[in-house]
Order: sequence, then C-alpha cells, then structure tokens
Amino acid sequence: MTVGEKQAEAGTDTPPDVLDGPFSTRQLLRIDEALRLADKTTSLVFSVFVGGLDEPVREHAERLHRQLAEPDRSVLIALSPNQRQLEIVTGRYARKRIPDTYAKIAALSMVAAFGGGDLAGGIIQGLDQLSRYAGKG
Repeated sequence: MTVGEKQAEAGTDTPPDVLDGPFSTRQLLRIDEALRLADKTTSLVFSVFVGGLDEPVREHAERLHRQLAEPDRSVLIALSPNQRQLEIVTGRYARKRIPDTYAKIAALSMVAAFGGGDLAGGIIQGLDQLSRYAGKG
C-alpha cells in the first residue's frame, strides 16, 4: 500500500508523518512509484525503511521484515543514513529469486549513489536492480 493509498483509506487530507523525513514530496512519489513497479512486475512485496536501526543492525532489520504482511514474499531495504547502515532482507520465497549475491550487488550500487548524496536515487536504483534480478512473477 502506498502513502497516498493509506491516506485515502484513512479518509484524511492530513499529510502523513513520512513527509517529515529526509525526502521531498517529489522524491517520495518517485520512491513510491518504484515500489509499485517492483511489486507489480515481480509479484513480490518490496518495502523501504529509512530511520535509526538498533544494534545489532541486521537483527533489527530482520525483526522489521518479520512484521511485514507477507514476510516470505517480501524484500525489505532497511537504511539508516545517520548510522551509514544498509541491510537488504529477503523472505524465504523472495530469496530464491534474489540470492544474497544479487542483493549485495544492488547494495553496492545503492551505496555508491548514497556516497554521492543521492539517497532517493540510490533507493530507486536498488529497487530497480532487485526487481530485475527477481524477474517477472
């Protein structure tokens, strides 16, 4: 479910809290579109978390992943810019289509974009790569 869909379902015109984060409205819309496209083309469920991650970071990302509606079919990109941490967590079914090696390659390209100061672009690029690796579902 996208930010706009969630807002419409709640029946409110109040902007969601997510707009207080590091992204402009345009960047959020681009990320939202990349998520929707990745979900649609792969039949997997992609999610992005941007915020602080508790130590150990991998365990926190895995806990977040388990809280998703369909963890077995889900791919979570957990990013903490302030901690300079990035984790990609794949569910049991998703991992068959996106092996760890491919997730690491996507992570490397995302980190390169983040290093250049393009947080939103890195996320979008990572979603695109991960969905291409997963293929049509």
